[in-house]
Amino acid sequence: MTMASKSQLASFVPKLLEELSQFGADPRGGVTRLLYTAEWLEAQQYLAQQMQELGMDVYFDRVGNLFGRLQGTSGEGPVVMTGSHIDTVQSGGFYDGAYGVAAGVAALAHLKETYGQPVKTLEVVSLCEEEGSRFPLTYWGSGNMTGLYDSEQGAECYDAAGISLQAAMHACGFGKAEQRAPRRSDIAAFVELHIEQGPVLEQQQLSVGIVEAIVGQHRYTVTVGGTANHAGTTPMPLRRDALAGAAAMIVQLETEAILTGSPLVATVGKLTTTPNTPNVIPGSVSFTVDVRHIDETAIREFCQTVFQQFQEIAGERGLYVTVEQWMEAAPAPMDGQLRARLSHIAERMSLPYTVMPSGAGHDAQLLSGVCPTAMLFVPSHGGISHSPEEYTSPDQLAAGTTMLSALLYELAYEEK
Repeated sequence: MTMASKSQLASFVPKLLEELSQFGADPRGGVTRLLYTAEWLEAQQYLAQQMQELGMDVYFDRVGNLFGRLQGTSGEGPVVMTGSHIDTVQSGGFYDGAYGVAAGVAALAHLKETYGQPVKTLEVVSLCEEEGSRFPLTYWGSGNMTGLYDSEQGAECYDAAGISLQAAMHACGFGKAEQRAPRRSDIAAFVELHIEQGPVLEQQQLSVGIVEAIVGQHRYTVTVGGTANHAGTTPMPLRRDALAGAAAMIVQLETEAILTGSPLVATVGKLTTTPNTPNVIPGSVSFTVDVRHIDETAIREFCQTVFQQFQEIAGERGLYVTVEQWMEAAPAPMDGQLRARLSHIAERMSLPYTVMPSGAGHDAQLLSGVCPTAMLFVPSHGGISHSPEEYTSPDQLAAGTTMLSALLYELAYEEK
């Protein structure tokens, strides 16, 4: 397939996404394509074939990240890279992750067909894993590229069936010492194109969103202790009801988050009561708290305020409360110069856009620690993602792919 025209560029991406959706097609709907499964390997091999047919040099690294390469005239200098991941959640959609890979393949093919060999080397990467759907870790692909992980760490990481990540990796033909090491120190810039996974762009009728930062995340388990007692014989004023106290804390969390305002979000996603019996006042309750913002100071100040309010609520009700933090991920700002370039491209193409945070984590946040990084969103219909109902129209896919191509052209063809 040639890529000389914009119409060909636009039609290629939906076609490739449709073809990829056959690998791991789930009878429940959508796609289930988990790291180091047969479906995942078949999808990576299919992409490798497509890249080769489009004139790219293709290689895998030791953990199974797949690269399509257009060698630059400047030799073995820094690489301009784009891409995303092809693993999915259970019964996921066609677009999350895979769109960034398909668009990257299309963009490189279009640039090669239209302008020939780049000055700087261009690469598109299909990262082997991001979602954490099979093994209890995330960002295995980009984490190995950036030094967060080492490929040998998989020996003590198991899936639900008791298979180690290392064993699964070896079964797919990866993890061999003679294969190319995944750690990279030669990336000049990384650009990730992704569906928004939220409703903002669609509601505001915008074509693209330029990400200013990927939010930081703090996660906690809050435990509220009271006294379990008989539901029928304990008068209301004499109760130490842990669940009623936890409910008051959860309402307070929501109230404080609304007062703080966007882009802060706070969520209670899991709640466990003990003894969890209809005729017993709960004696203990634990719940999770997930707080996100693009500013680390704002996260810390919010959490300090809210947890002090939790203590006050507990004191008023004769309860005790403990807070245990189990996750802390720092915000990842995107590169200011790349953001400015994307803004100029959108204006030049008359594409309505906004600058916005990413409330979800992405591989770009890891790459931002080792090279200038940019991220671009296109709309998600209804704000839906991680679902068979996930959808982005061909025109919207094309707008993002065209912007990606334009930025890669500036970075790899115009700059020496």
